[in-house]
Order: sequence, then structure tokens, then C-alpha cells
Amino acid sequence: MIAETRTGKLAIDGGTPAVTSPLPPMYPGGMRIGREEEDAVLAVLRGKRLFRYYGPTAEPSRVAELEDAFAAVIGVRQAAAVSSGSAALMCALAGLGVGPGDEVIVPAYTWIATASAVVAMGAVPILAEVDASLTLDPADVERKISRHTKAIIPVHMRGAPSAMDELIAIARRHHLNVLEDVAQADGGSYHGKRLGGLGDVGAFSLQFNKIITCGEGGMAVTDDDAIHARILMYNDVAGGLRNHIPEAEILPGINFRMSELQGAVALVQLGRLDDLLGTMRRNKARIKAGIADVARRKGVEFRRLNDPAGDAAVALIFFAPTAERADYVNQALKAEGVDASLLYHPDHVDYHVYAHWAPILNKRTWSTNGGPWRWHEGEVNYGRDACPRTLDLTRRAIHLDVSPELTDQNMTEIIEAVNKVLSGAL
Repeated sequence: MIAETRTGKLAIDGGTPAVTSPLPPMYPGGMRIGREEEDAVLAVLRGKRLFRYYGPTAEPSRVAELEDAFAAVIGVRQAAAVSSGSAALMCALAGLGVGPGDEVIVPAYTWIATASAVVAMGAVPILAEVDASLTLDPADVERKISRHTKAIIPVHMRGAPSAMDELIAIARRHHLNVLEDVAQADGGSYHGKRLGGLGDVGAFSLQFNKIITCGEGGMAVTDDDAIHARILMYNDVAGGLRNHIPEAEILPGINFRMSELQGAVALVQLGRLDDLLGTMRRNKARIKAGIADVARRKGVEFRRLNDPAGDAAVALIFFAPTAERADYVNQALKAEGVDASLLYHPDHVDYHVYAHWAPILNKRTWSTNGGPWRWHEGEVNYGRDACPRTLDLTRRAIHLDVSPELTDQNMTEIIEAVNKVLSGAL
């Protein structure tokens, strides 16, 4: 049936698309790269100090400056710059002493790197459901705790904070550590405190898709000196010596160090963070307000936010009533010119949803004689239907990017397109 609305026939049925102006790509910090980043990189190149610890000149280390500045922004005492978000997760897990025999609870909706980092440290990831916030469901987390559980990893997905009060309370009751994965929510907050500074340790990504970027890179932050010392040792094969850790306490590490070129770019980007967040929050508020009436009339529910004020606002997500309608709404929005996407489709492999994590679900390891599941006491089994609520929510969830580069015309047309589709498709 061809849908007609007061703004005309849907584009998917042959009507005129609502969006006529090109939408900007969703690389928030990446699209702001300019003269300051260029000057910062050139200064490092001209000084010839590309390695943070030494060089031919006495230039200050940009990575060291970045660590101090990043810690101050997050509101913690210590920060360690690393080569990627995955490296940040692994260093954080090393900092917590996670290893063989341990279980770590991770959300069933997160980028696979969260679970892969656990496996890389020799521990077993345990999948827990997400709730309507698309972050860890505290009730299911508590159900998944066993005597092997060492840590919980709340992931602040698509910019929105997890239910940190409840999760931290659960962790403290069971004497567990909390590692915040802040890869998609740099600068976001929860009840006035920056994400990454609420748990025992926080892991950040500075990869190009993220809010601020240096192409690749990450940060591990903490208020705990002992955790920080372990992070420094794991992050750098000579980290124990360089950081004056007593010889009897030094542990073997590997090299996840950040380069001075990355540090220079990230330091400039960090200064752009609050402006990026403010712009995205204003843009999201405008789009959400513009579609709220139609969404309410059509029974569309927005993603629940555990702290609306702390949302980094990188995305606007709403739920269609059924998976079938979600498919149609998504395709109709694309036809209108909106860069919409489904969070999960069984037939489209996307490593953000556990059902597509074939390496994890099939417990694949690099060695036939090794791997965390082989070392673990008891059997841990996974299945594509292990977290049905997560599959239902993500299957019905429609995602719209909220770029800081959206123009007034972009937002007006997105609002028109969404209202047109919701009116005609539901």
C-alpha cells in the first residue's frame, strides 16, 4: 500500500525525498581538524621528538601533557595514554588484575572489542542483557554474578551513560571491580561527574569515529595509584623502570604507547570537546523536540536515558513497535535521504551485537592448547539467543546520527523526513 501523508507520498513509494541538502559525515572531532592540529603536528616534526621519552631535542612530551590535561577534564588523578581503545581496555583489565579463571560481565550490546579485551587477558566474558537505555541492565548483571566474577564493564553506548549508581552498588556488594568503557561517550557525564571517573578505572578511545580523535589512540584513567602503576607496566615493556616502580614489583608488559604525533593532535582535540558536546546536545534537542508529537501519537518510544543531562548526544535512537515496522521505517528514512540505521538485523553482520560475535560465541583461540575457556573452571556456553531482550530492543531500534556539523536546513529536513515517515509508516 502506498502511504500518503500531509507532506506527500513517501519517497520509498515514489514520492519526493524530504532531505535535499547533503548531510555531514559523523566524525565529530575529525571534521573539526584544522590549523591548530596541523601546527601541533608540525611542531613535533620540527622538534624531531616523535617518542614520548626522548629525542634529539629537549621538547616537552605532548603525550605527557595530554595525560595531565585528560585527567583534569575527567576529574581523576591519573591518566595513561595508549595506542587504541582496545589497548585502554586491556591495560585497564591488567590494572585490575583480571586473568585466567576470572569472569567479566559485559553487555550483549557493545562493540566486540569489549569482550575481545577480556579474552585477550585470559578471562571469560559473561554476557548480560541491556535494558531500554541500551546499556547494562543492573538486574541481569546481578543474576550473572558467580564466584568467578572479577569485574563488571558498563559500556556507555552511543554516548549515553549506564546506570552507574545501581551498577556500582551491585559491584560493591559483591566485592567486584568496575571498568567503564567510555569509547563512544568521551566527555559525557553521570549526575555531574564525567564518565570514566565513576568506577575503579575508565577506558577511552580516540579512534576516528569517536567524539574526539587522533586517528587511533586511547586513554586509561583511574584514581587508584596501584591500578595506575599496573597500567603503566602493561602499557610499556619498560614501564616499571621508567616509572620508578620497585624492581621486586615489576611485571612483564608490552608496548601500547601513544606516539607524540598522536598526542599532539589529541591535545588540540581535547580542547574542542566541550564545544562539540554542546553543539551535539543542542542539535539533538532540536530534532527530538521536532518529532516528539508525531512519535507519541504513533506509539514510538525514545531510548531511555539514565541521565539526560549527561548524554553526549551523538545519536537519537527510538524504538518501532515491531521488528517488521523497524525494517520499513529504516528503509523509508533512507529513501527520504536520512542516514538511518538499525542497531541489529540478524542477516547483516555487525560486531556491535553479541549475536554476530562468531569468534566469541564459538570460543575460538589462537592456540589449540590455550584460551580462557579451556583454562576456566566449569563450562561457559554461549548462543545467539542468550540475551533475548537485547535482541528485541536492538532489532526494533532505529539510530540517527547527530553530527555537530548539521546545519539549520539539515535539521529542518531531518525533522520533516522523520515525521513524514512515522506518519505514513506506522
